[in-house]
Amino acid sequence: MTQDIVIILVMAVPMLLFSVYPGLKLGDYVENKYNVGESAKRRIVILTTILFTLTLSSLLYYL
Repeated sequence: MTQDIVIILVMAVPMLLFSVYPGLKLGDYVENKYNVGESAKRRIVILTTILFTLTLSSLLYYL
């Protein structure tokens, strides 16, 4: 179990390259649509990037 988590986290590092763009696009969309502040936009971008990265790396590991 622990070994699986470590492998997923190691594979998450290269997945950051593919995850930054969707996070930035979602942050821009939310900023324009809902008129959120800059700090909320940063939180959305970071959270989206981390979630998308972990999702991609876990899908790559388990498929």
